Amino acid sequence: MDKTTLVLGASPKPDRFAYKAVRSLQRRNIPVIAIGRKDADLDGIRIRKGKPDKIGSVHTVTLYLNAKNQAEYYDYILSLNPRRIIFNPGTRNPELADMARKKGITVVEDCMLIMLNNGRF
Repeated sequence: MDKTTLVLGASPKPDRFAYKAVRSLQRRNIPVIAIGRKDADLDGIRIRKGKPDKIGSVHTVTLYLNAKNQAEYYDYILSLNPRRIIFNPGTRNPELADMARKKGITVVEDCMLIMLNNGRF
């Protein structure tokens, strides 16, 4: 099953969890789309800014933005019709979670890195 994952809040800084998430997905050969504040390159993965269109099918959106910074992406995230959204620690957002559930999107509050390491991804 294709589990193309969009990492929202991606960063080229190695000390950031979003960086580790992209690298972890990449090591597991899970297709990854990275969106961050600035265009950058993360070991062959292009980090794009904004709300790029024509990115193809997205299985999972994993969030590395706090609730306040997610607001501008609500419509974009929901328009992608992902199967699930992962709210990593510090990204909990009842408003977006409720909107997603109403569209039939699975909402997960967990750490994606731990999910990958434990085979629960």
